[in-house]
Amino acid sequence: MRHVTVRMTAHDVEPEAAYQRIRDFRRYPDVTETVREVVVHPPGADGTVVSDWTVRFRNGLMRWTERDSFRPEELVLAFTQLRGDFQVFEGSWRCAPAERGTDVTFDAAFDLGIPTLADLLDPVAESTLRTNIELILRGLLGRVSALPSASLARTAAPTHG
Repeated sequence: MRHVTVRMTAHDVEPEAAYQRIRDFRRYPDVTETVREVVVHPPGADGTVVSDWTVRFRNGLMRWTERDSFRPEELVLAFTQLRGDFQVFEGSWRCAPAERGTDVTFDAAFDLGIPTLADLLDPVAESTLRTNIELILRGLLGRVSALPSASLARTAAPTHG
């Protein structure tokens, strides 16, 4: 399983405001061409939301449905793919106060489910995912900059949310 972390500072954006913008998935297609479509279904009894995504991915489109859970008191949003083009795609967004605004961390684990091509495809998918997240953050939060060690990638054990 591949693991990607992207850490950026959103300048002059308060943590609560950054969190609210990140959790407003419907806006993503308006702020970046990377996200083609997001359909957000009504919240379930447990407060989670199911959302359907279509995202530009290299020369094609990736599609998936995920369950999103929100912990506004911690400024954390977690997601787990229910079905779609990845075999596994899960992770979280975290917002934290910073001297210059808000530090945002996107952390995800993914598996494309093609073991024989993993050595070839996973690094490309990882790079594309990292770039897409940075574009989304710029579109949602305006002026952002990478934190030291901003784009970390490593192989990780599966996570369960």
